[in-house]
Amino acid sequence: MEFSPIWFDSLGAKSSCVLVKTDLNILIDPGVAVMHPSFPAAKAQKISWYEEARSKIKSAAKEADVIVISHYHYDHFTDFDEEIYAGKLILAKNPNEYINDSQRSRAEEFFGKICETFGGKNLEDVLEKPKSKKFRDPMEELDIAAKKDFGDYQRRRIELLEKGRKWFFNRAKKWCEYRIIPEMKFKDVEVRFIDGREFKLGKTKLRFTKPLFHGIEFSRVGWVCSTVIEFEGEKFIHSSDLNGPIIEDYAEWIIDENPQVLVLDGPMTYMLGYTLNLINFRRTIKNACRILKESEVELIIYDHHLPREPKFKERTKEVWDTAKELKRKVLTCAEFLGKEPAVLMSSS
Repeated sequence: MEFSPIWFDSLGAKSSCVLVKTDLNILIDPGVAVMHPSFPAAKAQKISWYEEARSKIKSAAKEADVIVISHYHYDHFTDFDEEIYAGKLILAKNPNEYINDSQRSRAEEFFGKICETFGGKNLEDVLEKPKSKKFRDPMEELDIAAKKDFGDYQRRRIELLEKGRKWFFNRAKKWCEYRIIPEMKFKDVEVRFIDGREFKLGKTKLRFTKPLFHGIEFSRVGWVCSTVIEFEGEKFIHSSDLNGPIIEDYAEWIIDENPQVLVLDGPMTYMLGYTLNLINFRRTIKNACRILKESEVELIIYDHHLPREPKFKERTKEVWDTAKELKRKVLTCAEFLGKEPAVLMSSS
């Protein structure tokens, strides 16, 4: 198994795109977005990085047999570039459930363009009738996080979880009202949905998690599906946007999987005190350290969300120190490629 990072935040534009080569070539999350206004670089430089990233993703797509889309944020999928998707098997997150309004809208646009470009149809022509379905409280599958005592924060946490449940079940009603976007197969493209599923392609096994929270419990940002690739005794995980991970059960899952290579996004240290509070930030640090201490992972690409402000290493110091102590490789994508993270170059 060969692993090539195509573009990540540490190179100057928002992305976590990788190419994995087994007996087939798998491109995961071929999307990119321009860095936020507070990133310490000129606007022209940010746009230059974005354009370079798009070019590299398109080049990588030429090699790919399979495209994986973990969720519908623009730094994880490209809407729309025929060159990226033509001739591919697209393995994408189910757009009909465990999705928020903005990502549902993006998915409708994306699959509409798939239909028009490759099938000569409108999306309306293929949509299916809504289906009623019962959804369980997601906290029932988070045993560790559900039982964790947060001390003085516990009362507030219980209040937030209750609000989250109400939000979740209101969303579930919407999912039962959506006209269903089906899996698709046209002459030059095939789309399959990945949530909680497994695919055997040649000698390669691709496994996908059920939808996981994008960050904290009941995150309004949505859900993602993590990718596990197994080939000839080797295992690779692209965890997508777990933000650290924040949730203890997700760290436990990674430890149990015990991959050789792990792509792990970090906490949004540039949003610390705003959308990320200290309680949840400390959870991300503890969980990342647990993965290092309790698994045999050989390499972690610790990037995306993380290297978006100059003090990201200082603020996550415990993770880097733990890796050094255990003689494990924890690197940003830039460092893996022998470069300095863009945020450190531009702020020096």
